[in-house]
Amino acid sequence: MPRVKRAVTGKKKRRKILKMAKGFFGARSRLIRTATEAVERSMKYAFRDRRARKRDFRKLWIVRINAAARLNEISYSRLIDGMKKAHIEIDRKVLADLAVHDARAFSQIATIAKESLAA
Repeated sequence: MPRVKRAVTGKKKRRKILKMAKGFFGARSRLIRTATEAVERSMKYAFRDRRARKRDFRKLWIVRINAAARLNEISYSRLIDGMKKAHIEIDRKVLADLAVHDARAFSQIATIAKESLAA
């Protein structure tokens, strides 16, 4: 079996780690062992927080929709229920954007939702 010399691949691996650790403070961006630990930890946080970001945005959209709905004398849950009964299929992201940027359109949706609840 021939001898394998892995200087090139090892160097490439270390360079990749140090490139990912660029911008870290002190030894975490310079020494391979501490950089490896820091990069592994940061990758865990990145993985976790990509999922957390989705939850955070949904919460934000719901808060915005609720605030706009209450200006139109209806609660968030009643608005969503009325929209379902009126067969209005607008997701929370778009609805929150309407609440912030186009109050007139949002109030029309709210009145349609109110009417469908009354019927």
